[in-house]
Amino acid sequence: MLEAIFAPKSIAVIGASPDPTRLGHRVLKNIIDNGYQGAVFAVHPKAQAVLNRPTYSSILNIPEPVDLAVIVIPPQAVLAVVEECGKKGVKGLVVITAGFKEVGGAGKELERQLIALVAHYNMRMVGPNCLGIIDTTTHLNASFAALMPDPGQIAFMSQSGAICTAILDWSKSAEIGFSRFVSLGNKGDVDEVALLEEWGKDPENRVILAYLEGINDGPAFIRTARQVTKDTPVIAIKSGTTAAGTRAISSHTGSLAGSERAYEAAFNQSGIIRAQSMQELFDFALAFAYQPPLQGRRIAIVTNAGGPGIIATDAIERSGLTMAEFTAHTIAYLQEALPPTANVLNPIDVIGDAASDRYRVALKAALADPNVDAVLVLFTPQAGSEPEETANVIAELSADQLKPVLASYMGAVSLGPALTLLNKQRIPSYPFPERAVEALHAMANHYKRTQRIKGEYTTFEVDRDRVHHLFHEVRKAGRVELGEIEAREVMEAYGMRLPQSRLARSPDEAAAIAAEIGFPVVMKISSPDILHKSDIGGVKVGIADSTTARDTYELIEYRARKYSRDATIWGVLVQEQIRKGREVLVGVNRDPQFGPLVVFGLGGIYVEVLKDVAFRLAPLTRQEAAEQVRAIRTYALLKGVRGEPPADVAAAEEILLRVSQLVVDFPEIVEMDMNPLVVHNRGEGATVVDARIILQGG
Repeated sequence: MLEAIFAPKSIAVIGASPDPTRLGHRVLKNIIDNGYQGAVFAVHPKAQAVLNRPTYSSILNIPEPVDLAVIVIPPQAVLAVVEECGKKGVKGLVVITAGFKEVGGAGKELERQLIALVAHYNMRMVGPNCLGIIDTTTHLNASFAALMPDPGQIAFMSQSGAICTAILDWSKSAEIGFSRFVSLGNKGDVDEVALLEEWGKDPENRVILAYLEGINDGPAFIRTARQVTKDTPVIAIKSGTTAAGTRAISSHTGSLAGSERAYEAAFNQSGIIRAQSMQELFDFALAFAYQPPLQGRRIAIVTNAGGPGIIATDAIERSGLTMAEFTAHTIAYLQEALPPTANVLNPIDVIGDAASDRYRVALKAALADPNVDAVLVLFTPQAGSEPEETANVIAELSADQLKPVLASYMGAVSLGPALTLLNKQRIPSYPFPERAVEALHAMANHYKRTQRIKGEYTTFEVDRDRVHHLFHEVRKAGRVELGEIEAREVMEAYGMRLPQSRLARSPDEAAAIAAEIGFPVVMKISSPDILHKSDIGGVKVGIADSTTARDTYELIEYRARKYSRDATIWGVLVQEQIRKGREVLVGVNRDPQFGPLVVFGLGGIYVEVLKDVAFRLAPLTRQEAAEQVRAIRTYALLKGVRGEPPADVAAAEEILLRVSQLVVDFPEIVEMDMNPLVVHNRGEGATVVDARIILQGG
């Protein structure tokens, strides 16, 4: 619990300077000027008074208990002061001071010691290297921000203090309020997971926003977000999605940035709505904060102009939402109540000369129609238009509605008072229809996620000991890459089907094995040092007789030794040539923050060209495995096209679940791929044709 930080009964500002240009002075002034009702103490080693308040040379000299200490002093003095705070019994810290891990070197060690001290005294800390924290419910502004936000129901966290100040400044002009506003800085203790846990339980927060540069504990973040997003929408923007952005993050707050694909999977699996821009972040936030949940995808449009109506209709269709189809009763009512020139189908066009009364008729009818889940009201200023009166109609009719109403007032100069009125009445308004539609799309997707049945984590009976022993032997041999025979053994231990296969060590043995397996067969070079066998001509398929098998053995071995004279050659693998099916890829790459990232997509030689893949983080639920298979663009090929029978999609999903269990059981697996995995026709299963596993070194 973080009450000591957000609802303290008393605060000490350590570094409260009498110099108005110093941050410590500004922090103290913000606390005093913005209505905080608890006791406030100023701590400064030399000053007698700051802002007409007596100062104390040390927090230990304050005669009363202190819940929260805000530290604004040079970094080299922080540890000693935190020690004093611990002895004083302080429960919460906001360390604004910079100069820790973000500067590298000695700063990293200083932050490590700071975190250890905080943990030793069982305190909670925001920072270091942060702007501070703001809570409008307790009127607490413990930051050096120039402004205090208006009260609202949006909670906002950010790793960037500068983004906080910019948003605060913008929000004042836009009249957007916040419940809590936190600059996380280096996240030495309190991080995004702690704030999600705290804010998700607070009814004052209708939506949580996050600007993230990195995440401290990926698995904990996913677990927490899954719980929070069931009740409270969480919208996040993740910076550092490019290589240059990742480097910038490291130098900004010292955060380790995980892969872009891992973040995409993490947000998807935890129910977090991802915004692609700061504009989108707040476009979505206003819709969630101001309007009831969107419990469907059927949208009605009310407009006074045909062009904007068409633009909005196109945006709705592109987004995956649907245009509502009105009942006969609604259409009849509109035909009677609107002019003959009006369009009474969706979109409802009340015509350019419409005053607010026509908007009243159209909006009332749309909201009453059982086939409508939300209404988008478009307004363009024309002769005879009534911007403010129409805004009043929208506010009146949407009040106490269970259906969200969004507006797009297109214009600027003549619309100022109307836009102010809409905002005060909690009607989100957007300058262009596409932005409103994207907000509706985010709302619809969030509601769909909250309604889906929680998937189950499935485990299978497997032979973990066999795999553990095998990995031990590979490491003992000084290797981290498993050869194909070893990888096959891992697949078998985890219940995956493989083609019948045996290792030949001579041409004659290859011919004999091929005859026993049954022609035709496939032959592959077997070497832990040759990863891409096809690239060197190390794979031959369709070998139909013993003579060809002998010749192929010699050819494959020759090519392998020509490719790498020093390669360890175990022999040639003679393998059953399996019946045809759809070739897919299943792979794993271990992300440094989130753990094993499982990939599924079109396989064979085309994966590098088409890059049609979908990612999820292990462990996977049955539902997530099903969603992953269906997320690729070429899923239609698995369903069957042009008379082809459908593939055994259930078998592919089971392989994903078995791979998920494998990489969770063995964190030392850093890379793995099965390419191709042949998925046979429905009911016939799937076969792992080739596999590769790389273990963590050391």
